[in-house]
Amino acid sequence: MGTTDDSNAEALKHLKSYVVLDTETTGLDYKTEEIIEIAAVKVENDEIIKEFHSLVKPTVPIRHSSFQIHNISEDMLADAPSMEEVLPKFLEFMEDTPYVAHNALFDYSFINQASKRLLENKFRNHRIDSLDMYRSVFPEEPSHSLSSLLARFGFESHVSHRAMDDTKNLAKVYPLLRELYEEKYRWQLSQLPNVAYLFERYLRLQRSTHILQAEMSDIKDVFKRYFQEGGKSIEATTGETIVSSYRRNYEYDDAVIWEVLHENDAIEKAVKLNYRAIDKMIDRNTLGPEATEKLKTSRTAMTETQQVNIVKPQPPVEATESTDAAESKESQDENASKETQVETTPATQPS
Repeated sequence: MGTTDDSNAEALKHLKSYVVLDTETTGLDYKTEEIIEIAAVKVENDEIIKEFHSLVKPTVPIRHSSFQIHNISEDMLADAPSMEEVLPKFLEFMEDTPYVAHNALFDYSFINQASKRLLENKFRNHRIDSLDMYRSVFPEEPSHSLSSLLARFGFESHVSHRAMDDTKNLAKVYPLLRELYEEKYRWQLSQLPNVAYLFERYLRLQRSTHILQAEMSDIKDVFKRYFQEGGKSIEATTGETIVSSYRRNYEYDDAVIWEVLHENDAIEKAVKLNYRAIDKMIDRNTLGPEATEKLKTSRTAMTETQQVNIVKPQPPVEATESTDAAESKESQDENASKETQVETTPATQPS
């Protein structure tokens, strides 16, 4: 099921029963890594009424990078039940209740993968992503982590990265986040009669933003020149530091790269399909009808993302022609002026 967006914000107001959950894993790739801890709390009227928690013994080793985050060792999991034992109990606890998670797609991917592997069923509970909601309500925050969310609402911001602790932390802050999210949705609805005026304001902001971006780009070029001339890092009074570094970009022999990736079964790790390019191939029938139909049948799901585009007005043909003529005249005058300037420039003046 899809994540929360503004289209179902109205429904959140009536959501009195939901589950908040979190998982810890052996690594980040849901296709090759596994869940090692799962926790969930069932909430009614914003009060926790039921809890579920279990460690899970994985069949793959825990990556060191993940251990540094959650500090769950393989020794701690030696006597833990397997996912085959835990998953049915977890799904029974979940029933068909919607659930909230911070970066919900991460948890969903692991639970769904386990469900498909062990039960040949997808995990179909509707998910609500508090990370998306936090970004929507406070886009200016430099970080949208769970610790940042807790701090924003005045809670202790320490996050243990243990499933039950993080679940309960999210459960206590989520109602406050949801309230602001719903208020934003109501405000947006209230502004619909003013949309023409807001469009004019948007264009003013857009023009101002372009000017500011150009100014920032000019200043950043000065910073680059400063470091090129041997300048050292500078710390601002607010604590930010400006530094310089170089990033290397390599070109590769594609034939050798594909050979190595095939030999080591590493295609998925190194190459990410460009689904937009695939869609264009299908829409334009680039590869012919047989290949296009095969690509169509490979589609497993469909989601829609609404976009708003601003189309600039096209000048009338007559105006365009007269403008082109005027620009051509100006160009001729400018060239003539340059030629005159060259002829009168002293030979001793540096070019």
